[in-house]
Amino acid sequence: MAEKKKGFFQRLFGGGDAAPPEPAAPAEAAEPSVASQLEADILLDEVVEAAPLVLPPEQELALARALHEEGRSITPAPVPPAPPEEPPAPPEPFPAPPPVEVPVPPVEVPPPPAEIPEPPVEVPPAPAGRDLAGPPETTIDYIEQVEAAEAEAIAPVSGPEPAKKPGWLQRLTSGLKRSSDQLTGGLAAVFTKKKLDEQMLEELEDLLLQSDFGLEMAAAVTDRLRRERFERAITADEVRAVLAAEIGRVLAPVAKPLVLDAAHKPFVILMVGVNGSGKTTTIGKLASLYRSQGRTVMLAAGDTFRAAAIEQLQVWGERTGAPVVARPAGSDASGLAFEAATRAREEGADILIIDTAGRLQNRDELMGELEKLIRVIRKVDPTAPHATLLTLDATTGQNALNQVEIFGKRAGVTGLVMTKLDGTARGGILVAIAQKFGLPVHFIGVGEGVDNIEAFAADDFAAAIAGRH
Repeated sequence: MAEKKKGFFQRLFGGGDAAPPEPAAPAEAAEPSVASQLEADILLDEVVEAAPLVLPPEQELALARALHEEGRSITPAPVPPAPPEEPPAPPEPFPAPPPVEVPVPPVEVPPPPAEIPEPPVEVPPAPAGRDLAGPPETTIDYIEQVEAAEAEAIAPVSGPEPAKKPGWLQRLTSGLKRSSDQLTGGLAAVFTKKKLDEQMLEELEDLLLQSDFGLEMAAAVTDRLRRERFERAITADEVRAVLAAEIGRVLAPVAKPLVLDAAHKPFVILMVGVNGSGKTTTIGKLASLYRSQGRTVMLAAGDTFRAAAIEQLQVWGERTGAPVVARPAGSDASGLAFEAATRAREEGADILIIDTAGRLQNRDELMGELEKLIRVIRKVDPTAPHATLLTLDATTGQNALNQVEIFGKRAGVTGLVMTKLDGTARGGILVAIAQKFGLPVHFIGVGEGVDNIEAFAADDFAAAIAGRH
């Protein structure tokens, strides 16, 4: 019996050479022919090629290799394209609403405004006596006349005037306002009766003592009122007039400006005073004042105990354009004064202002250092210092009397500068000092501004502190 040909699947997966056991055929079954066997294999191959196979990856790979060896491949059946979807039918349009007629009221159009005729432009006549090469509108004289006429027709708009700087009298009155207000309020409270009596005079005396006018000034004012107006009608204004007159009488002899002797060049000014009296600020103001007068000024930072004082004086020097002789803090003040006096003489300065350390008048060793400084200055100029100014703080009150006495004996004070009158209601201390010592009062200061210092005027001070302005 011929050997049976292996089918495709048998060759692919059966693989081995051993033939499978043939089942025992029934005796009556006829043996299939070779032709029928070939037809069955061909039919099976066609079914396999047409049917899609879903195999594991390793079997699919083996199938592809076997087909490749026999020159065959599995071609998947083409998938017919899906029929295109028909677009939906558009919605039927809504019927248009019937038109609505809206009645429009007639609009009255106002007539156009009448044209305003432009004023005729007056053309100045051409200057006579001159030959014009062309029309008058082209001449230079004509153009200048037209421009001048237009400039006169346009009125200039003046802006607000700048605020005027207050004068010295106004600044003095403002600076003494606290002292003046205290006096004015006190006088209004005392003089409430029609006639002057002894009780009113006693209350007036107490008021003047509280304002530091001193016992002598208080007694002088009350004695004058007692002589002239006792048991007579008097008002607070009349009392202020008497007070101003008495203050002016006492201060007139001491109101002396500082005279700079041109024979001394440099004119040496030594500034002394206690701590916080305003020496350094006063020096800066004086430097500004003298610089504005055209004088050359040199400053010496003799307060070597305080670094801040040295820096402050250097700032004033920059503001006023005055050179400053300075050394590090802690240096010898006498040596610095000697250097400054020598340099001022060599450079031809008009004025030399020397600052000193603030010291209490009851410290004997400090006052001794001040005396040493003066002796050193006189090695350069035996007549120096030409002015020794004591700076007094008005807020110290009665203590200022003690300062004038001690500094006058130890430093040879020649004049006074009263500062900070705007910071106290007891400005009467200046009157008490003048009445007791008779020292010239050269300057007074009523603020921190560089121009808030002025030569002392007795009448202005008396009127301002008595509230007469």
